[in-house]
Amino acid sequence: MSVIRLVWATATGPTPTASYDAALAEANVHNFNLIQVSSVIPAEAHLEAVGEAPDLGVVGDGLTVVQGRHTAPPGEAGAAGIGWARSESGRGIFYEADGESEAVVSERIEDGLASGTELRDWSFVDEDSITVEAEPDPDEYTTALVIAAYGESRSLLQ
Repeated sequence: MSVIRLVWATATGPTPTASYDAALAEANVHNFNLIQVSSVIPAEAHLEAVGEAPDLGVVGDGLTVVQGRHTAPPGEAGAAGIGWARSESGRGIFYEADGESEAVVSERIEDGLASGTELRDWSFVDEDSITVEAEPDPDEYTTALVIAAYGESRSLLQ
């Protein structure tokens, strides 16, 4: 794994899960079993903000991710995001957040990164974030999604 790709999307659906699945499809990570990790960035990883994932492997494989996700009921907006801070060595942290608006999510990311960097005895030199806001749909659930996908998928059947 040398690349962590940041992908994002918003989508609607008749149920919360359908809305989430549609957002995964928009980001092109819907055919994987997502394996969530706790947000540490390895030093050797290169981050790429790509929006939509390229082909990352075989359908049904596991894909390691950090995920910011918000699903809102019909008529309500929502937002999600991921922020990151990197040290001089390249290692770093992600911080994922969700909320009612992009402003709320951005503030939560900023506060979370400040706390996370304080906990580590590293010299942080770079910080950034991606947030997306889903417009309310009067009839359907809406999902906002940002995912950091670690490398490519791998078989779960070993």
